[in-house]
Amino acid sequence: NVEWHFLGTDITKPREGIYKIHEYPSSSLPPFRKWKDWVKSFMNTQPDFRIFQNEFVKQSLNFHDSIPFGYRELGIPEEWLKNNQPLQKEYDFIYTGDVSASRKIKELINLFTISLKNHSLLILSNRYEELQSQTLSHRNVIFKGPVKKDRVREYLLKSKFAINYIPDMAPFNRQTSTKLLEYIACKIPVITSRYEWMNEFAQLNGGSYFFLNKDMSNFTWEAVNNFSYSFPDLSDWTWEKQIRKSGVLEFLMA
Repeated sequence: NVEWHFLGTDITKPREGIYKIHEYPSSSLPPFRKWKDWVKSFMNTQPDFRIFQNEFVKQSLNFHDSIPFGYRELGIPEEWLKNNQPLQKEYDFIYTGDVSASRKIKELINLFTISLKNHSLLILSNRYEELQSQTLSHRNVIFKGPVKKDRVREYLLKSKFAINYIPDMAPFNRQTSTKLLEYIACKIPVITSRYEWMNEFAQLNGGSYFFLNKDMSNFTWEAVNNFSYSFPDLSDWTWEKQIRKSGVLEFLMA
C-alpha cells in the first residue's frame, strides 16, 4: 500500500494505487552540501507526501511544488524511558556516533591523550580504524562497535558522563542530535559543545548540561564533577509520537 523512501535519491516511477512517501531525515553532508541538496530536489520523482526532520532540512531541499508535507524529529524507543537502573560504572566518558573527519572529533580525542589521560573514553562507532591507530599507545581511549541498539544503552548505563560533540557548522549544528536524546533517556550527565540546535533544545525542553568552551579549556575532571546536571522529560520524543506528529497517518487515512 505504501512505499516509504529514506532519501538519498528516488527516480522510480509511481505505481498506481500505491502511496509514495519521501522522507528526508537530514540535509546533505559536506563537501558540496548545497549542490547535493539541489540534485536531490531536481532529480527525485514527485511523491504523494514528504517528511522533513525540521524546517532547516526543508529549506535546504527547497522544493517548489504543492506536495503536502510534515515534520518528523528523531526519537528514542519508548522502553529507553523505563527501568534505567544505573549499572556498575566501567567508563568515565562515552561518545557514540560518527567519527568521520567531517565531525572534527580529533581535537576532542586529543584531550584524552594529554589533560584527561588518566580518565577513560569509550567511543562507540564504526569505521574508526584510522583514529584508533593514532591512539594505540593510550589505553584509556577505547574503541568498540558497531554494536546493536540495546547494547548501546547498556554501555551508556556503564558510563559516568556522555559527550555530545557536534561541530558548529551546517548541517550538523541545525539538526537533531540522536545521541543527546539517548543520553538524556538514560539519565547520563551530558557534556556538550555549544551550537544552534543544542541551544534551542535546552531553551525549549529544559535540562542542565555542561557546555564546553570553544577551545574546551573548561573540560576538566573537576569541573564536570562539580557541575549540577538535570534532565528534561522526553515522553513526547518517542518514535511513535514523532511519527504521529508528522501528519503522515492522517494523510494516508484521508
